[in-house]
Amino acid sequence: MTFTLPELPYAYDALGPYMSKETLEFHHDKHHKAYVDTGNKLLEGTDLVGKSVEEIVKASYNTNQALFNNAGQHFNHLHFWNWMKPNGGGTPPGALAQKIDEDLGGYEKFKTDFIQAGVGQFGSGWAWLAVKDGKLAILKTPNGENPLVHGATPILGVDVWEHSYYIDYRNRRPDYLKAFLENLVNWEYVEKLYGEAKA
Repeated sequence: MTFTLPELPYAYDALGPYMSKETLEFHHDKHHKAYVDTGNKLLEGTDLVGKSVEEIVKASYNTNQALFNNAGQHFNHLHFWNWMKPNGGGTPPGALAQKIDEDLGGYEKFKTDFIQAGVGQFGSGWAWLAVKDGKLAILKTPNGENPLVHGATPILGVDVWEHSYYIDYRNRRPDYLKAFLENLVNWEYVEKLYGEAKA
């Protein structure tokens, strides 16, 4: 099978109090599993079988909306679980911090703009830190869309679908985004993706 549900890289209760065990159980075991199962069904019999998730996302964009929705969300969540860790957050490491200073006006401005991208995404979607044309950019996308289909490489993303935060934060999306940046982000993983995007 092309899509496989990964194990979480930490225990279900490891991200508390910022993301609860209940949220992770629903989000990972139900929502992400549904993208995987539906995506695999939609992939059957297409010429995309055996391709990488990234290739499937790009190829199905604007050509097979149902497959794209599920493949996009699978790609996004594969990274989303790794974009968080227990005792995460804080400021990014060296080279990445310098690039944020150069391209985005410093960490505090990045934080404000990233949160605003998430708050300003109407309905469901994602906020992103991505590498585009060699520069860092903050983007937002609807539903399961991601920067791959806009010629950019995502290195950090936050899920602003309600299932990502409603159990813990109800309608307080800004508080969820602030908690994500300050307490959950796995900057080492972001730095690794930045290195790969640069290469």
